[in-house]
Amino acid sequence: MPDSLFIIVVLVLIAFTVLVSLLSRYKKCSSDKILVVYGRVKPNKDGTSRSSKCIHGGATFIWPVFQAYQFLDLTPMSIFVDLRNALSRQNIRIDVPSTFTVGISTEPGIMQNAAERMLGLKLSQIQELAKDIIFGQLRLIIATMDIEEINTDRDKFQEAISRNVETELKKIGLRLINVNVTDISDESGYIVSLGKEAAAKAVNDAKKSVAEKSRDGSIGQANAEMEQRIEVSKANSNAIRGENEAQIAIAMSNAALREKEAEALKLATAAEKIQAAKALEESYAAEQSAEAARFAREKATLEADVIVQAEIKKRQLELQAEAEAEQIRRRAKGDADAIFAKMEAEARGIEEILRKQAAGFSEIVKSAGGDPKDALMLMIGDKLEDLMRVQVDAIKNIKIDKITVWDGGSGSEGGSSTSNFISNLMKSVPPLGEVFSLAGMQLPEILGKKLEENKIIEAEDPTPAA
Repeated sequence: MPDSLFIIVVLVLIAFTVLVSLLSRYKKCSSDKILVVYGRVKPNKDGTSRSSKCIHGGATFIWPVFQAYQFLDLTPMSIFVDLRNALSRQNIRIDVPSTFTVGISTEPGIMQNAAERMLGLKLSQIQELAKDIIFGQLRLIIATMDIEEINTDRDKFQEAISRNVETELKKIGLRLINVNVTDISDESGYIVSLGKEAAAKAVNDAKKSVAEKSRDGSIGQANAEMEQRIEVSKANSNAIRGENEAQIAIAMSNAALREKEAEALKLATAAEKIQAAKALEESYAAEQSAEAARFAREKATLEADVIVQAEIKKRQLELQAEAEAEQIRRRAKGDADAIFAKMEAEARGIEEILRKQAAGFSEIVKSAGGDPKDALMLMIGDKLEDLMRVQVDAIKNIKIDKITVWDGGSGSEGGSSTSNFISNLMKSVPPLGEVFSLAGMQLPEILGKKLEENKIIEAEDPTPAA
């Protein structure tokens, strides 16, 4: 009996152990995970074999030895994709930084792909794998779209991303939860130019509306003035009527001018659109060869830089020339003002000197008792010493290096040739009396009598002066 009891206890213990062990192999799967059972699994209902069995939100029994299991985490993963220099369909490189939120899909077929391709990978490895796929698909999508579509129709752009990226992500068992394109920019400034073009169009439309309203107001005002002038002309005259009609014609001409200006603005806007369309058409034609288009674009960019630099240099030269011309004009004006001021100052000085001289002459005349001749005599007497000095200085500085005289003994009137040479040299200076005579004046009597006495003495004394 004890042996039988012992056997029963052992059997019970074995059975309990086996039961506990079997119960421990029954695994439940939470809602945020996928239970992947691999090893010996049942084939699909259509008879095809499968490498694993995926369970989401349930439980299953894991056979010891024959089966094993792992969990896949369904927590969403945020992947930042900083895409740079992606080539668009217009061969313009753009930057599209964006954030993608992905997670392991719970659809049966896609969940099977996740179990086959990502089981055992770490979260960072899954993110890198998804990032590589997203990079490639983003470049592919951008290469098939224009910048205008990418920039203006964001819904279409995100729809294309969702469609292409999710298709590729499903191949490895992932699903795309959200796409957030933070910003779109290009290295050539084309998107900025599109914004400026839209702003310019809005401004032009506003200007056109203002011009049309102004035109309507001018036409209405002209019509009112026309009616007023017509009524007034009926009461006045035909001349006033003609003036009114002329004014009406001017008003209508101004209105026509404004209308033509509005049409010209419209044609200019249309021409810009046509040119833009032609540029797009040329860009579409350039897409036949990506490398050739890239080479042409880089060449055009280089030429544009050269042209811009040339234009800047040209403008700088023009501004420098204008500045130099302005400096020359200002300098010439300053010189002219200085010359004018100098001449004006000299004229004022001469005028002041003449006024002082006139005042001095007036005082001399008053001192001479009001007789101008006596005043003149006083002035000559005052300057007599200077006049005599001028006569003496006339021959004072004559330098005679050498004189050769062939003297025969005596000259005419008993004088020698040498004495006659000196005497004749002195006679070449105009006598003081002749100078006064040429001026219409006579020497004072005292000087005149002295000269007469000298002449009488000379006549009485025949001996020549030594």
